[in-house]
Amino acid sequence: MRVRPVLKIVKGLPASDGDGVRLTRMLGTPEAQMFDPFLMLDCFDNDQASDYMGGFPDHPHRGFETVTYMLEGRMRHKDNTGREGVIGPGGIQWMRAGKGIVHSEMPEQAEGRMRGFQLWVNLPAKLKMSAPGYQEFEADSIPVEARDGGVSVKVISGATDAGTAGPIGGGAVDALYFDVVLPAGTVFEESVGDDRNAMLAVYEGQVRVAHDTVNALSGVFLGTGDAIRVEAVTDARVLLLAGRPINEPVFWHGPFVMNSREEIVQAFEDFQRGRF
Repeated sequence: MRVRPVLKIVKGLPASDGDGVRLTRMLGTPEAQMFDPFLMLDCFDNDQASDYMGGFPDHPHRGFETVTYMLEGRMRHKDNTGREGVIGPGGIQWMRAGKGIVHSEMPEQAEGRMRGFQLWVNLPAKLKMSAPGYQEFEADSIPVEARDGGVSVKVISGATDAGTAGPIGGGAVDALYFDVVLPAGTVFEESVGDDRNAMLAVYEGQVRVAHDTVNALSGVFLGTGDAIRVEAVTDARVLLLAGRPINEPVFWHGPFVMNSREEIVQAFEDFQRGRF
């Protein structure tokens, strides 16, 4: 077995988005601008309502997909296609912006902890102007695979080597999205296919990946190989994200991700003229 090596480890950067929501950006930073097909990964974890109550008011997107995964708290999604829903603890929302959508994500609580992730997944050129789409699943719809030593794998998207399949198929990039819980001293191993890029987001505890020790709130970008191997130094939680690279030009400006500068200019013009 050829374990995937570590290409780069990037410590998450404190950031703010929406209406002042405090978060840690683990992908989409100057040091890790993107990892094809993934564009951005934010982790938000706030106990103080003042750090999240502003939420993410109405804003546009075009050309990619957003994935919101809640660990604690409740977030209401609403968009200009008429879709609306609330994601609770353990729930997932996978939204295709496609040719254009205007949406908001606002806290459905006035106190308590708000914790989770938002991932941006790129779309190939042939799908960037596709119709918007929306999938939402509560925690009890997302399977959890139990492994030796107390390791558990929550399968949001794609399927594990053992065949546990999540409610979301993986979309255009055949994405895998696993939330892995590792007690101290345990090991998680998984093959993800030679045709996928793979990264880890360590968000609790400390792990060892290949020969590198990685602390919480760090992104780990992996090279090619047969399998991923993660060893828990302490009790730990890790996201495994993998997807087929698109290998197309990326022009990214604010909430729009397209293949050319001209398409970005068109996106702004379409939004300003109310065409979304």
